[in-house]
Amino acid sequence: MSLFKPPAYSHGDRLEAAGHVLRLSVNARARRISLRVDRTRREVVATAPSARRLSEAVAFARERAGWIKAQLADLPEARIVAPGMTVELFGRPFRLESRTGRAKIDLEAGVIAAPDDAAFGDRVMRLIKAESRRRFTEMTAGYAARLKVPTPSVSVVDTRGRWGSCTPARTAKPASIRYSWRLALAPFAVADYVAAHECAHLIEANHGPRFWALVDQLFGDPAPHRSWLRSHGTGLHAFGR
Repeated sequence: MSLFKPPAYSHGDRLEAAGHVLRLSVNARARRISLRVDRTRREVVATAPSARRLSEAVAFARERAGWIKAQLADLPEARIVAPGMTVELFGRPFRLESRTGRAKIDLEAGVIAAPDDAAFGDRVMRLIKAESRRRFTEMTAGYAARLKVPTPSVSVVDTRGRWGSCTPARTAKPASIRYSWRLALAPFAVADYVAAHECAHLIEANHGPRFWALVDQLFGDPAPHRSWLRSHGTGLHAFGR
């Protein structure tokens, strides 16, 4: 009988593994212990079916130190928001500038300006999120009109695994669509494709043949834009980190 008890871990604990942050997660629906990379937070998540198996998840992660290092090494270098850099919003370049007064986006000049202090990055990110919500609200309204359905409510979030999600209308509850605000950093056609994709779910809440036929009717061939997200999506999550 061992005199030493194994460490007690809890859902949400963070510890070190292979020189990087390891976050522990409990998911009762999981069938086995698994590892995945959270590209937004730039950390590895070890998932176990129950809290009592979190120690196994920690051991598994430490056994896979080489895999963890390789996965995190493949992440794009973080782009820290600072005056002087240029970002693209829906395919159009904007220069980040430090100015006194209220933070704002100057659409005519192609400038995002904010006071140069410790909150510069946060202010710029809030402006980009607001612009993202404005543009996605416009795109969503346009596709809803073409589908002849009520315009759903639109929100932008910092999702880690999905670029968008649609909740179709139910009895006494209107439809809603959530988009990743980071799509504002992608080319306009890519963001527009995601809007068409999510709006198609207002009619077809699946990914069957009728759904893809509707996407093609609304937008055209989605393949190039799906490919762009697979190739460059990780870079969108590196912005502001």
